[in-house]
Amino acid sequence: MEELSQDKISRIIEMAWEDRTPFDAIEFQFGLQEKEVIELMRKELKPSSFKMWRKRVTGRNTKHRKLRNDDVNRFTSPY
Repeated sequence: MEELSQDKISRIIEMAWEDRTPFDAIEFQFGLQEKEVIELMRKELKPSSFKMWRKRVTGRNTKHRKLRNDDVNRFTSPY
């Protein structure tokens, strides 16, 4: 994983917390795969916050393209 600025790290964390932002959008914008986002979240968040986030996104159909409804075929980000 390349060195990211604090602004980019903050934006990735924000996108990772958003329910409707899929990991594909983070990969498209920042080049980080889901496992790399998980590593970044583990490193940057307090342990309790990381556990809460993992519980929240695990299996969430809006975060994983394979679990999404086939009618949803896009992602958007204002940044």
